[in-house]
Amino acid sequence: MGDLFWNKVFGAVLATALVVFGIRELGHALIHPHDPAEPGYKIAVAEDSGAKEKPAEAAPVKSLAQMLSEASATSGERTAKKCAACHDFTKGGPNKIGPNLWNVLGRIAGSHEGFKYSDAMKTFGKVWDYETLDAFVSSPKTEVPGTAMGFAGLKKPKDAANLLAYLRTLSDAPMALPSLPASTADAAAAVTEATQATHE
Repeated sequence: MGDLFWNKVFGAVLATALVVFGIRELGHALIHPHDPAEPGYKIAVAEDSGAKEKPAEAAPVKSLAQMLSEASATSGERTAKKCAACHDFTKGGPNKIGPNLWNVLGRIAGSHEGFKYSDAMKTFGKVWDYETLDAFVSSPKTEVPGTAMGFAGLKKPKDAANLLAYLRTLSDAPMALPSLPASTADAAAAVTEATQATHE
């Protein structure tokens, strides 16, 4: 092979290189790449105004005095049927598994004549006022640990208040209800009047 052949080969390689280089430069001339001002991608995030949703407010807890002012002795008499297997409610009635409950409000715990009380109840010895009796009928074994009474208690405060309203009627001289603050008393009176009006 002579010098002419190698000159052709060299010329072909050089021409190919020039074409490739030319295309590359032409591409750069037509398309202008640019770097972003900030690297990466921005992700839109909702701004936190700092205001958080307030949890739902619990209903205000009513005092025992308010519960009693709204209680129903009639409903309480129905609740008392749960106790009838162990207690008698009549004046001068007998003791059963539990003591007679006539005039129980105002009585000293563990003192009803003719009934054999547990040592725990005799030691307890408080007067059965509204607050003490409410605590006892709601959870007997919490209020008087060691009591022989097997009843688990009334779980709903409204049921306990109704029962107390009924027990209050079991007396020749019912114990006065606990007094209400003036504003609460006015509201309770309005509720009572509205209830009476609907039945007239």
